Amino acid sequence: MKVIKTFLCAVLFLGLIGSSLPAHAQGSGNSTSAKEVKQETKELLQTLKSYSADQRDQAIQDSKEALDKMDKRIDALESHIDESWDKMDKNARDKARSSLKTLKEKRSQVAQWHESLKSGSAEAWESIKQGFSDAYSGLNQAWEKATEEFDSKQDL
Repeated sequence: MKVIKTFLCAVLFLGLIGSSLPAHAQGSGNSTSAKEVKQETKELLQTLKSYSADQRDQAIQDSKEALDKMDKRIDALESHIDESWDKMDKNARDKARSSLKTLKEKRSQVAQWHESLKSGSAEAWESIKQGFSDAYSGLNQAWEKATEEFDSKQDL
């Protein structure tokens, strides 16, 4: 029964993250994509919360897939900013640089917690999951802020 539950959670999670595209790859519909990212984050954190230390491998796999998707989104945002750079004023460029720097810092923090998921003890499992969840939530907030700031500069 436990295996079936884990499998169903994984299938649900993969279906959710697999159906979204990087926010800026399409050029429009960014608010919908931001909502998708928020929903994916919520689903990931709920799924991870339910995993016990015995389900470490599944938690590692799910979190790695979510991180890979976020990396693609960050790369797409950075490419989109690069393409729009000449249209941006100095203030917009400074904000874009700052947002990307914050995103990359938050991503680095999540990577550190992800490593802890892999190597932490069973006794520390709950604490490690919480640390990862907090870091991933921070990354999601930085993503939302970056996309909102960039979207507001699109008219430049």
